[in-house]
Amino acid sequence: MDSSGTNPDNLRPQFGNRYLTDDSNVFQHNAWDDVEWNADQEQEALKKVQLNSAVQFSENQIEKYDKEANKFWDSFYDIHDNKFFKDRHWLFTEFPELSAAPHKESAIFELGCGVGNTIFPILQYSKNEQLRVYGCDFSEKAIQIMRESDNFDPKRCNVFVLDIAEDEWSVPFPQNSIDIVVVIFVLSAVHPEKYKNIISNIYKCLKPGGLVLFRDYGRFDLAQLRFKPGRSLGDNFYVRGDGTRVYFFTEAEVSTLFTEQGFIEKENRADRRLQVNRGRLLKMYRVWIQAKYQKP
Repeated sequence: MDSSGTNPDNLRPQFGNRYLTDDSNVFQHNAWDDVEWNADQEQEALKKVQLNSAVQFSENQIEKYDKEANKFWDSFYDIHDNKFFKDRHWLFTEFPELSAAPHKESAIFELGCGVGNTIFPILQYSKNEQLRVYGCDFSEKAIQIMRESDNFDPKRCNVFVLDIAEDEWSVPFPQNSIDIVVVIFVLSAVHPEKYKNIISNIYKCLKPGGLVLFRDYGRFDLAQLRFKPGRSLGDNFYVRGDGTRVYFFTEAEVSTLFTEQGFIEKENRADRRLQVNRGRLLKMYRVWIQAKYQKP
């Protein structure tokens, strides 16, 4: 239960339960699942990406955004503290693995844990005293905010500063000891050249049979189409006005990244969602990639 007395499993239906079969009903709900784009929409999205993809930054500027990424995120959290992101209560419908085995000794590790919007719901709804949750972020400010939260439980949780783009990871647990690694809207914030090494390090953390739960921005998502020309750092890779970066994936890219490192693909799909503003009669097309990979 959350503070309102609501079961987390009922906060949002699982993906794939609400389909738009009659266009005249589009404003009946706030969101629709698996909304197919027609050829005109695809072409329009492609044109916008082609328009905003010309790189206008110098090599020195691009390097600055890479080397000082932690400073930009520190500034972000200085401004927003813990008020920007909502707790991800949908986790338990999309990733029921996070609430499985309530009395089993298990370990979860989240990359890019931020201020705890994934970890805190896990700790809140799990009564498993044998559960250990680890989280890392390269923003010292984010880790500080999380540790100072009333929801932080040092008996079951350990969070620490780590730049996952580094070649070698220093983590407070042995290799091959983690049951689930959570990678939600974090890989997209790192330079694409670092992805293979990150996934290799994830592999080292997991037990045999362990799972990776992945969710991130998909190609042609509304956030990508809204970028103006002059914000591109490379193919499908952009810098926001606050200096933080974001990459937009395809299902095929995600599949290749994980399977080439030895993972078994259990799930990989595009969550194509049509969100609507019923008050202003606006349509907003969102695209996320959701996937699950298992270490043999």
